Amino acid sequence: MDRRTLLAAGALGLLAAPALRAQGTWPQGRTVRVICPWPPGAANDMLARLTAQRIQEKLGATAVVENRTGGAGLIGTREVLGAAPDGFTLLASAFNTAVMPLVLKNANFDPQTDLEVCARTAQAPLVLAIAGNRPQRTLAEVVEAAKARPRDWSIAVTSLGAAGHLATIEFNRRTGANIEMVTYRGTQPALQDLMAGNVQLLIDPSFNLLPHRTEGRIRILGIASKERSPLAPDVPTLTEAGLPGFEFQSWYGVWAPKGTPGDIVQRVNALMQETMRDPAIVQRLTAQVLEPVTETTDETRRFIANEILRAGELLRSVNYQPE
Repeated sequence: MDRRTLLAAGALGLLAAPALRAQGTWPQGRTVRVICPWPPGAANDMLARLTAQRIQEKLGATAVVENRTGGAGLIGTREVLGAAPDGFTLLASAFNTAVMPLVLKNANFDPQTDLEVCARTAQAPLVLAIAGNRPQRTLAEVVEAAKARPRDWSIAVTSLGAAGHLATIEFNRRTGANIEMVTYRGTQPALQDLMAGNVQLLIDPSFNLLPHRTEGRIRILGIASKERSPLAPDVPTLTEAGLPGFEFQSWYGVWAPKGTPGDIVQRVNALMQETMRDPAIVQRLTAQVLEPVTETTDETRRFIANEILRAGELLRSVNYQPE
């Protein structure tokens, strides 16, 4: 858990609620739409519903989640790009929003200038999983086998622009294995094919994969973080497994249409910081292998700028062409 989360129990946590109350009630008159570009049941959907719930509980407004799926998140994002900047439309999305224009040729928007970022809400490291019917037990064995018989290997990608997509590109670049990537429409079909042995590898957020490792249908070869997860202390980091510095995480946040008044943006930020400091919510997210994030809007802007820079450098290094 990062320093900001640890501070949640301290002085900053004491300031969040008064600051939120001082900002008054939400603009009234219509229902606040929280647009989620991903299907019900996904982590992003859960966080979108948490956002809507807290708007109702803390800001006195009616809020609903609308799942506008498709286009690797682009359909839902466009809904918000075209919405009025009046506080009645928010986007609850993920890492994909920041890098979408780098990987999709029809994503003709700039996430740093065409949307107002309100807050990051949670994050989770990625893990590398292998189908349970494969004999390989280590990263080194996987790379050796994939190089020896490349036609026997494929790696699932849950969505273009997902954190796992970028991590898979980096995995192929770093290992030199050049394993064929197979793109799916979400984690569930990719995971089903992994468990069935139809694809051999998958890099995806830890909360999607760790719960399935006890079933024996997949094994986790490594986690893409600096330290091992306390929820899976037997799983080595990918640095330990042989890929020094291989660190990727999926993260989630809330955006508003460009031009949304600053006081509304800051109110959403204060609300989400208060939410992610709530002990019950921290416990709930931690149990799902999600780490709550508390940042100011300026901190989130800098974080996203760095993510875009890193993704752009990686994609240019492999001459990636948007699809």
